[in-house]
Amino acid sequence: MNDILSGINLYLIGMMGSGKTTVGRLLATELGYRFFDTDELIESVAHQSINEIFATEGEDGFRKLETEVLAELSAYTRLAIATGGGIVERQKNWSYLQYGLVVWLHVPVEVLIRRLAEDTTRPLLKDADPAGKLQMLFNQRQSLYAQADLKITVSDDETPEQIAAQVMKAIPTVLKPPRDRGNKGDNGDNGGKENF
Repeated sequence: MNDILSGINLYLIGMMGSGKTTVGRLLATELGYRFFDTDELIESVAHQSINEIFATEGEDGFRKLETEVLAELSAYTRLAIATGGGIVERQKNWSYLQYGLVVWLHVPVEVLIRRLAEDTTRPLLKDADPAGKLQMLFNQRQSLYAQADLKITVSDDETPEQIAAQVMKAIPTVLKPPRDRGNKGDNGDNGGKENF
């Protein structure tokens, strides 16, 4: 598998609660990659929790930090990176994501609502109607998530190990071994992935 990826970074995108961090850690181990979570790095850089950043800097301030952290990470190779749910909303972030392999962990909103029911750490869910807010965020981001190289639909009863195994199995379907690499897709836009 490492030969197929040729060291390019693996970016996990998807809604909050979709399991990006847990699955990302498993994939990093499987691939022999280092693992990073952009939210954890933001907290480390800012010396504040995500909630504190939202309270003091607002969502715009948080998104700016998120882009800076992503830019730093994209300079390295052989990383598995769990991103924040809204990272897809800034066009500039795609200029970094496109040089890695982007995997969308797609979890149905009703499953996310159950998973996040007791979670008080998510600033975007500090709302009178967290379920409605989750649905709204998903509707807003769905077309952006769909730009991922791989979409892995997660069912409620799957373990993180099973999801990671699905990702590993799907990677070869979008990346060819170096000796066989030609144009991927009909439009000739390979997102830079085949230059590695």
